[in-house]
Amino acid sequence: MEAGEDRAVPRCLVTGATGYVGGRLVPELLGAGYRVRALARDPGKLRDHPWADEVEAVRGDVTDARSVGAAMRDVDVAYYLVHALGSGPDFEETDRRAARIFGEQARAAGVRRIVYLGGLTPAGVPERLLSPHLRSRAEVGHILLASGVPTTVLRAAVVIGSGSASFEMLRYLTERLPVMVTPSWVSTRIQPIAVRDVLRYLAGSARMPEGVNRAFDIGGPDVMTYRDMMQRYARVAGLPRRLILPVPMLSPGLSSHWVGLITPVPASIARPLAESLRYEVVCAEHDIAEYVPDGPGRPLPFDTALSLALRRVREAKVTTRWSSASTPGVPSDPLPTDPDWAGGSLYTDVREQEVDASPEALWRVVESVGGDNGWYSFPSAWAVRGWLDRLVGGVGLRRGRRDAERLRVGDSLDFWRVEEIEPGRLLRLRAEMRLPGLAWLEMYVEQGPEGDGRSHYRQRALFHPSGLLGHAYWWSVSPFHAVVFGGMARNIARAAGRTAPRGGSS
Repeated sequence: MEAGEDRAVPRCLVTGATGYVGGRLVPELLGAGYRVRALARDPGKLRDHPWADEVEAVRGDVTDARSVGAAMRDVDVAYYLVHALGSGPDFEETDRRAARIFGEQARAAGVRRIVYLGGLTPAGVPERLLSPHLRSRAEVGHILLASGVPTTVLRAAVVIGSGSASFEMLRYLTERLPVMVTPSWVSTRIQPIAVRDVLRYLAGSARMPEGVNRAFDIGGPDVMTYRDMMQRYARVAGLPRRLILPVPMLSPGLSSHWVGLITPVPASIARPLAESLRYEVVCAEHDIAEYVPDGPGRPLPFDTALSLALRRVREAKVTTRWSSASTPGVPSDPLPTDPDWAGGSLYTDVREQEVDASPEALWRVVESVGGDNGWYSFPSAWAVRGWLDRLVGGVGLRRGRRDAERLRVGDSLDFWRVEEIEPGRLLRLRAEMRLPGLAWLEMYVEQGPEGDGRSHYRQRALFHPSGLLGHAYWWSVSPFHAVVFGGMARNIARAAGRTAPRGGSS
């Protein structure tokens, strides 16, 4: 125990702290007076969060019993906020194994309560007939409830909040398609809930009496169809009423690709969401209010939740997004290091520019790349690469940015993820597009050699090929590097010069 640590203050373990809900729950728990320990496969991804200095970050994986056991020591309440959605065909077995490990280690450590955020399931439908996504979420809940540790399972349908996958699907479908041919699930009844209420119920569950071991349905006050949700979004956003034409022959697979083409959510995530929307998911009870009182105006009405989420998006104050967690299946190998890398072949493309602007002005341009700001070269080439990535099931370019000006480690940035950031000096991005190998893009800002307020920009693209296909890929695209990467370096330098000219033409 650290000096001055108050053991009377309960400690909460939060798994999934790099994800959408976990990243928002941590400050809620801190604000309620709890001590927080965050479990992450890479604790470094937590370091740029505003609350990073207030939590104990530990390295671990929910499928590794030893690391979970170590993280459980002296924990009072353990939050299970992870799932293996999209990690491959065996994701149900991965979820099953992780839940068993979590429950066993919590019981062995004497944890007082487990809290799990699961999915609302339809009444009267046997679990074996549910979509794999809903079936797995339900099974995890059963495993944790049977663990011997008092468990709270919160079952939510559609979570509405800035940056949530459900909200992004709703927003892009409604904004981009004034007339749309839709799957038949647009007529299914749903009971959405604001992310603020989800966080309130999660944090409040830490105080539940020891004898409570059950699942609770959580939802907002409005029950509606997905068609209603789109029309109400249009009204709240100030858009004309949408013309929506349901087509019954659109299968979950086809509709997930349709969603993937229109929205930033890739088909690998859109499919389980679309499959779940086939079922009517409406709360059968609201017993959670007995333990976590709602108070006036709570839970929030759907239109209020939409307005709050839209305001956050427009003010660029989205704290976490659905893409905050690492995309399943993307590379997670160690980064290349200078000057050599022991991992085998490594292709590089290096571009350098003297910049007629201060390092501070250049850094502002570097940190603003991507999203609506673009990539400073050959936009059509970047757009085509994004479309090709989505066609093969990748994330494409539409994930954009969490914040228009500031980045932090772990942020998704179109089809990249921020792996390292040294403010004012280095931005390193790891590729999450589908590639026959591993790829990074590094951008360095250095003081100019003359010490006259100018700066030096160095850009390095790296590619570690996987097999013959990887080598062939690099040589097939290398002729375009002068246009794409060369143009990017020149245009970033020019943009910095226009922002803070130092005399002379850029």
